[in-house]
Amino acid sequence: MQRRILFLAGAAVGYVLGARDGRGRYEQIKSQADSLWNDPRVQEKVNQAGQTVKDRAPEVQAKVADAASHASDAAKAKVAGATSQATGAAKAKLSRDKSDDNLIGQEPGSNYTPAETKFNSAG
Repeated sequence: MQRRILFLAGAAVGYVLGARDGRGRYEQIKSQADSLWNDPRVQEKVNQAGQTVKDRAPEVQAKVADAASHASDAAKAKVAGATSQATGAAKAKLSRDKSDDNLIGQEPGSNYTPAETKFNSAG
């Protein structure tokens, strides 16, 4: 029903904007729309719809809050998992580096031979 009303409203607006009849046709359509809106049957349906929204608002609010809570928990778990994984990888790398005791160029398979460098700070 709501889609039909929206469609008819859109069609009316399109017709008014595209009509070449000018102001007279606009006034005629406006008058018909006003009489339709002020029809007691239409107003009764509008009031029923408003009451339905008011009655269901707490239920919808609870469902939205529940969905938001689940989404928040899932995001926190994902971040915690990624953080834990990154921390574990960093700790493993540090433990390998500490136990390695090799200097740059002294890794297995390296052809680099470090040269001694002397710094003269007396200028």
